[in-house]
Amino acid sequence: MAKLLMVDYEKCVGCRTCEIACSIGHGGAINPARSRIGVVKWEMPGKGIPMTCAHCEQAPCQAICPVGAISRCDSSGVTIDYDLCIGCRMCAAVCPFGAINFDSIGKRVIKCDLCDGDPLCAKFCAYGALQYVEASRQTLTKQRQAADRLRELANAGRHHGV
Repeated sequence: MAKLLMVDYEKCVGCRTCEIACSIGHGGAINPARSRIGVVKWEMPGKGIPMTCAHCEQAPCQAICPVGAISRCDSSGVTIDYDLCIGCRMCAAVCPFGAINFDSIGKRVIKCDLCDGDPLCAKFCAYGALQYVEASRQTLTKQRQAADRLRELANAGRHHGV
């Protein structure tokens, strides 16, 4: 059975340890700008929203890539073949999660590759907000419910001027 990175938004405190672990694992240095996960600060104190590649079943980034550099792998999800990538950044433009970024040091697009099946962000998340789990209907339902709660909070904030 496939595994996925499950995000529990209610447990995230915005500590950004996931960004640090990712940037060290992929770039060898603490540099959140080179991380494949980003924590968006929420208006409520002590809350964050980890944003990372959802490894979509019907990945828009894969569909738009003009050279076929984006594909799906069982252990790494949706991946980029840098030997084929021409750096057009169309994938970043169509990602609904804003999870494909440009690494100005490496001069290429970057996204979560699930650390080849052992994601560092989940390993180092002390609050359990990130977990690498077996994909199941129950897991997907929990993620959908969390997204719905997040959307409700965002809409309530807009209506109350937050």
